[in-house]
Amino acid sequence: MNILAIDSGNTRIKWGLHDGKSWARQGAVDQGDRAGLHKEWREIAAPAQVVVANVAGDNARALISDLVSRWKGSPGWIRSQAAQCGVKNGYRLPEQLGCDRWAAAIGAWHLLRRGCVVVNVGTAMTVDVLSEEGVFRGGIIVPGVALMQQALVGNTAGLRQQPGAFTAFPDNTGDAIASGAVQALAGAVERMAVAGSVTHCVLSGGAADVLEPRLRLEVTRVDQLVLEGLVCIALERNR
Repeated sequence: MNILAIDSGNTRIKWGLHDGKSWARQGAVDQGDRAGLHKEWREIAAPAQVVVANVAGDNARALISDLVSRWKGSPGWIRSQAAQCGVKNGYRLPEQLGCDRWAAAIGAWHLLRRGCVVVNVGTAMTVDVLSEEGVFRGGIIVPGVALMQQALVGNTAGLRQQPGAFTAFPDNTGDAIASGAVQALAGAVERMAVAGSVTHCVLSGGAADVLEPRLRLEVTRVDQLVLEGLVCIALERNR
């Protein structure tokens, strides 16, 4: 039984075709790239299920719905629940939790079955705490590496965008800006881990390579954590 899992984010649409045991194919295109997505999907046979986490608004939803219609089926648009796949949602209003964060928490729980911080670092960075009992306790959202640098440069008269890389003791402005963003994100992750009394981090997202070496935590890297959670949701629906 093939499951097409789709993570429609602010910057990219990531997808994977899963046979119930492992990934058969995966891919990604820029958000809104209809031609690119059509090209990647044109040779895929009709999946048994299509499950989608969409946080990119109505235009992305319409694009995905139109392309999926070729298989004569309707996508399953996930929404955060009070409880699902062994994870309990501690949000005050569970349905207001972003569906991508919910899917990532489910994916992390099924991979580890232990308390952790669940981190997805892309355009924005989310850091969510899972308890040892599988309770989603809540989390934070902060700008990602690029957004943090852009905000600083765009709102400070004496600074301009310039090349920079992480270093422990920056000796030029470019490195100072880049290093400050990375240190701020690493500090946010570690503070949430302390608050949640956990020592493990499940890390995903496009900027994970930059962040991972700076974390003083046990790190499990999962390249497509939201997709992992979507497959768990799809399989539970089939039981």
